[in-house]
Parts: sequence; structure tokens; C-alpha cells
Amino acid sequence: MSTEITATAAHPLEPLTPQEIEAAVAIVRRERQLNEQARFVSVTLREPPRETVLNFQPGQPVKREAFMVLLDKSDGVGATYEAVVDVTAGQVSSWRHVPGVQPSIMLEEFFACEEAVKAHPDFQAALAKRGITNIELVCVDPWSAGNFGGEEENTRRILRTTVHVRTNPADPNENSYAHPVEGLHAIFDLNKMEVIKIEDYGVVPVPPRQGDYTPDAIGVPLRSDLKALEITQPEGPGFSVSGHEVRWQKWRMRLGFSPREGLILYDIGYEDQGRMRPILYRAALSEMVVPYGDTSPSHARQNAFDVGEYGVGWLANGLELGCDCLGNIYYFDAHMTNNDGTLLTIPNAVCMHEEDYGILWKHTNFRTGHVEVRRSRRLVISFIATVGIYEYGFFWYFYQDGSIQLEIKLTGIMNIAAIKPGEQTKYGKMLNEQLYAPIHQHFFCIRLDPMVDGPNNSVVEEHTEAVPMGEENPYGNAFYVKTTPLHTESEAQQSIDPLAARTWKIINPNVVNPLTGEPVGYQLMPGNNILPFADPRSSFLKRAGFTKHHLWVTPYSPAERYPAGEYPNQHPGGAGLPEWTRANRSIENTSLVVWYNVGVHHAARVEDWPVMPVAYAGFMLRPNGFFERSPALDVPPPTHHGESCEC
Repeated sequence: MSTEITATAAHPLEPLTPQEIEAAVAIVRRERQLNEQARFVSVTLREPPRETVLNFQPGQPVKREAFMVLLDKSDGVGATYEAVVDVTAGQVSSWRHVPGVQPSIMLEEFFACEEAVKAHPDFQAALAKRGITNIELVCVDPWSAGNFGGEEENTRRILRTTVHVRTNPADPNENSYAHPVEGLHAIFDLNKMEVIKIEDYGVVPVPPRQGDYTPDAIGVPLRSDLKALEITQPEGPGFSVSGHEVRWQKWRMRLGFSPREGLILYDIGYEDQGRMRPILYRAALSEMVVPYGDTSPSHARQNAFDVGEYGVGWLANGLELGCDCLGNIYYFDAHMTNNDGTLLTIPNAVCMHEEDYGILWKHTNFRTGHVEVRRSRRLVISFIATVGIYEYGFFWYFYQDGSIQLEIKLTGIMNIAAIKPGEQTKYGKMLNEQLYAPIHQHFFCIRLDPMVDGPNNSVVEEHTEAVPMGEENPYGNAFYVKTTPLHTESEAQQSIDPLAARTWKIINPNVVNPLTGEPVGYQLMPGNNILPFADPRSSFLKRAGFTKHHLWVTPYSPAERYPAGEYPNQHPGGAGLPEWTRANRSIENTSLVVWYNVGVHHAARVEDWPVMPVAYAGFMLRPNGFFERSPALDVPPPTHHGESCEC
């Protein structure tokens, strides 16, 4: 095929087009003489340097580059390579072998692993001991193996599988997770595509109770009292889209998407007094990890890094109107590659729409009865990924008062375990007499590249202190907000303290609010959060050291992209934030990266089975000294549709 690209992107941060992806793959195949054994782990936009983006003017030529991670399996051992392809010039500009690492697990490896494990005679013999002889009903789920010091973890590219089984041959949609085959695992070599060994920790009877959730299987009539609820915008949506640039009221931003991170937001700014004021250069999920607290041999080694070991962008859903998204919707497709290098497009991967969000502000003059009320409206940009059993939704909200919120929605099916009849466990919640859900946690690391009114920012910690009763505080009622600048990376390693009302503020020390005389800023408001319960010596905390604190701040470096390092799959630990911050660099008045961890503690409920109702987590960024007054004053009064405009 021709690799010539004649179209010019409108902006340096526009995602790669399908044509650019296909051209990049063809270029690297040709120049590096790649055979069919070469696997494309990921192909995405190589983001230009910040200076290039910030100095870009519309109409200027744009250099288009693709960043690739490739895996060569031809020798049965595997070699990882990174490539930069200059799509504009039609050539490979960088080719680098990366020794001693394992790139993320590829989707094609999931299915190939399942078929090979099911065909292995030792696996079939272990199933037969449990009375399972119909191999077509068996499901094998691949899990990243982590690193616990085993020889194969350090020398081979492997998976560790779990097993569950359908009990009704006539129902292909039966929830097989209700019937785990406990204690049976395969260690699988992904390069040689062969079983290394079968682990069998003893027969546990397969739980017989059904856990189906489809309308025809739940056993009760569906509710008949739901009335139609329509969301309409007769005049159309309030946002405009040009390529991947979005404008909504006073907000402006750009959208990107990568196989690893999923949705990326760039160049977020807010118009104030006729000028666009920057707030964030970049915002995205950078890692997530799910550690389990069960000591059983089947679950003690489960701690999946869903971004670095799998890639949530790869696993994004194609969203459906009226189901995943409701209202006047605008969709963005996501373009990437299959592992053989062919184009993969996920239609409707990102959903954007407006929502009514109740009252924005209100006041009644009790002397005159005069009422002023405004309704809040927010812009929603979201995507949902199915990572094995769980679904994760990532919803970015933009508000009329200048606030930004990330809400993470967790649903899907819990990781399930079986236990012998009559036994109990303290490491999970019993769902029936033989089935339990192990206790676990979810940690989401959000990378924020702030640019609050300019490229150089600082961070301060704020908490509230009580004044001791005495001469200064004779009535014992006084308390105040104490502000502490964070000078270095070590000072910025902090965790939430709700009893002290701790927050953090990203400020620009070079821009002063004319009314207060203080630096302009945006405040990071924590939501519900938790820290790991794992021992510091555990494999999990060695590999996920970034979860030890809720907040980290580092000076910007283009080489420091992911908090657990570039290649967390089977890595023994210590990479990423713990390694970088040992230098204890200055974080004052410079280009920064703020890393914020959201922890979700999941001690399961019976009500979470068989499909978990959505649980919510996240945080908010709100202006604090950024504006000279409330930016929501210019929102017009609502049109009256009823007796009261409060409803």
C-alpha cells in the first residue's frame, strides 16, 4: 500500500487518523523488514513537545509521528522494541530494543491462551477429578501473573489463569462466574504458546447456584411502573466540535485517545473577561491496580494493573444511545491497531453530552420576596472499559462555575471464589453457602499536567487548625486555614486527612488575583479515599509503590509517563514514582505533574451479586482565587416550565 500522507492535521494533538495508522504500520514493516511474527502491542500518537504545542498557530504545518511498542516472538523468547515513525516524512526515525521488560498483554493472547489450556491433558485430568468432562462449557480467564520471585516470572512472558464453568449447555449467556473451579490454574508461556504447568490446590465442589442476570433468567417480573423519560434539546446541543477540539459555553479543550490510557483531555481552558485562561495541559488515567486481600492460593497473587498490563483504551466499549448515554449525544471513534497491525476502530468509544444538574445558585431576599435562581448544566465526556469481569466508567464533568470533576463508576461482576460446603472465610463476603467474593481494593492514578494561568506552577497544602482556647480565642470557637508551600517532591508525598479538611491548591506564583493579592489557583478536593492494607514488603506494594500516598508532585519530564513505570507487566517493582522522586527535585514555580490516587475499598455486599450496582469515586478541581468573583453570575435565569423554577 502507499504510505504517502498528504493531509495535514489541524492541530499537533489531533489523534492519528486511520490512514496515518495504516501508513505508520506499513513504514515500520518495510524499513525494519518485519515478518508476521511481529506483534503490535500499541500504536498511538507521539505527542509533540509542549513548546511545539503551545507555540502552534492555526495553519502551520504539523509533523505527525506515531509511537509504537512491538513484540517479536519469532525466537520463542520475545524481544520488545519501541519505534517512532515519522508519518509526515514516511520513515522510521527511532528504533530501540528495550531489554528485560514485558509489554502489556495483548487481546489475541487472551483467546489463544484459553484454547491451549483447555486442550492440555493435565488440565483436562484436573477437571475430570471435579466431575467436569464437557470441555466446551469451561471458561479460562487469563490474569497477569505479577512477580513473586518465581523463575518463570523473571525469564518468560506468562499468564496465570482462573477457571469457571457453565452448567447449562443450552444457555451460552449463562453467568459462568457463578461456578468457579476453585484451586485450578495454568501457568502459560505466551511466547511459546504452551502450558508451563498446571497448579491444582485440591478439589472444591463447584457452586451449583445460578447467578444469571438477563431479563428472562432473574426469576421475577420486570418492573412495570417505569414511565418514559425523554431528554430533548430542540435547539440542538450547546457545544461545538471541530476535529477533536470541543467548545462548550466558556470551556475549551481537546480530546485524544490511546490504547493504554483511554480518553485523554488536552489544553483545557476557561474564557474569562474576553481571554482564554489555561487550567490543564493534559489529564488522563495513568494507571489502575486491583489488589485482593484473600490469602487463598487462588487469589493471594491477584493484583492486576489494568492500564499497564492490559490497556483500558483497547478494552473500551462501543457505546449505545439510550443505554450507555442518554440525551443529545456526540460520539468520538477511537482508532488503534489489532496485534497483527491491521486497523482497529472502536465506534462510539467516547460519549459527550450535556446534563441538567439541579440548582447552580439561588437566593431569596426575605424582605422583598425577590428570588434569583439559576440551574446548573454540565458537559459530560466519558468512556467505559470492560476489563475482564469489571466495567469501569470514567466521566469527566465540566461545570459553569469553572469546576472540573472526575467521577469513576465501577460496575460489572465481582471476582468470585468457591469454598467447601460448611466452611467460612474472613477474607470475603459469603454470597451463598459455597460462593464468596474476596475483599479487594481499586486504585486509580490520575495524571494531571497543570497549567494554571501559565506553564509554571507550584502546589500548596491547606488544612484547618483549631486555635487553643486562651487570650487569642477566649470563646474557644476559632479555627483557620493554614497554608504550607510544598517545596520538593518528598514534601508533596501526602495523603488525605478529612478530619483536618486537607486539600491541595495548584497555584501560579507569577499571576496575582487583583482583589486578594494572592496567587491564582485551582483546588484539588478529595472525595472518599483509602490507602492499601498490604504489607510494605508485599509484591503488590513493591510494584505499586505509587499507591502509598494519595498525592505526588513531580517536575514535568517527558520520560516520566506512568506511575508504575513504562512496563509494569511482571516487573519486580520500584519503578515509576518511587524511583523518580528519590532525587527529591524542586517543584516550585516550574512545569509540574500532579499525580492523584483514588482508592476504592470493596468489602462486598450480597447486593453486589450477580452484577454490582454502580459504585462511585473521584475528585474535583475547583477554582480558588482564580476568578475575581463567581464565574456563574452570567448564567441566564431558567425558562419557567412549571409553578416553581427550583424543580
